[in-house]
Amino acid sequence: MLKQRTVKQLVKTTGVGLHSGTKVELTLRPAAPDTGIVFRRVDLTPPVDLPASATGVGDTRMASVLDRDGARVSTVEHLMSACAGLGIDNLYVDVTAEEIPIMDGSAASFVFLLQQAGLQEQNVPKKFIRVKKPVEVREGKGAQEKWARLEPYDGFRLKFFIEFNHPAVDVTGQYAEVDFEAESYVKEIARARTFGFMQDVETLRGMGLARGGSLENAIVMDEYRILNADGLRYDNEFVRHKILDAIGDLYLVGHPLLASYTAHKSGHTLNNLLLRELLAHPDAYEIVTFSSADGAPRAYAQQTRQEWAFN
Repeated sequence: MLKQRTVKQLVKTTGVGLHSGTKVELTLRPAAPDTGIVFRRVDLTPPVDLPASATGVGDTRMASVLDRDGARVSTVEHLMSACAGLGIDNLYVDVTAEEIPIMDGSAASFVFLLQQAGLQEQNVPKKFIRVKKPVEVREGKGAQEKWARLEPYDGFRLKFFIEFNHPAVDVTGQYAEVDFEAESYVKEIARARTFGFMQDVETLRGMGLARGGSLENAIVMDEYRILNADGLRYDNEFVRHKILDAIGDLYLVGHPLLASYTAHKSGHTLNNLLLRELLAHPDAYEIVTFSSADGAPRAYAQQTRQEWAFN
């Protein structure tokens, strides 16, 4: 059968929050089967557990934020994306502040951290959410319209279109499609970094956001060009990062999806609304397991066999 996964041992790192600028220590710990991914604010007395869930998301300005009883854990999407990419079902995530560290702005550091901890299969079936009927959410009209959709698909595929009307973005690919039956999360998505614009920095910091942002953890642009000396990691890194975010946002539903996701200028808010729309229609999905890898979609069957390395 396809089995649930956790990590073999505890592993730690430190960093700063992208929006808060606060130093934070992150500890990843093994969790029992059917625990899910649980964020824990260990700096609070008593500690507060915030399970990863679509309905547990509060604020979605510039990040996905879990909120429970006044306690918050912000910017969970990159770590959630890495967990989805490596097939981690159960994990405790201890943090000493209200935001997950941004690391280098991608999911690569979290992939490396999870690989350091080692992956451990658990002798219980992995649960999937199979989308049975199309579900869609939309916002705005005309040129301002944004939308996101989930459709039935025997695997996991994402298609994303972005539009920023910025010369540095426009010259790169603004559309990307990734099907994990044929492509590797680690090689094709994990290293794509978050990005931002210098002209937005003062506004964002006035809102209490982007206080920890720098050229070390984001692609930064002025009005015309990319300011990072090392350029881009992928030719279409901007849209690949939006796919990375979407994978993390969608994994907040609690289980890996068997679905095709298509998005037009979507973000954290629409991604969360899409999950809530799915959960509001019980006839649109079902929970499934697979007794053997042979009967499972290749996107997930090969996840149990691959060595998830960057080379």
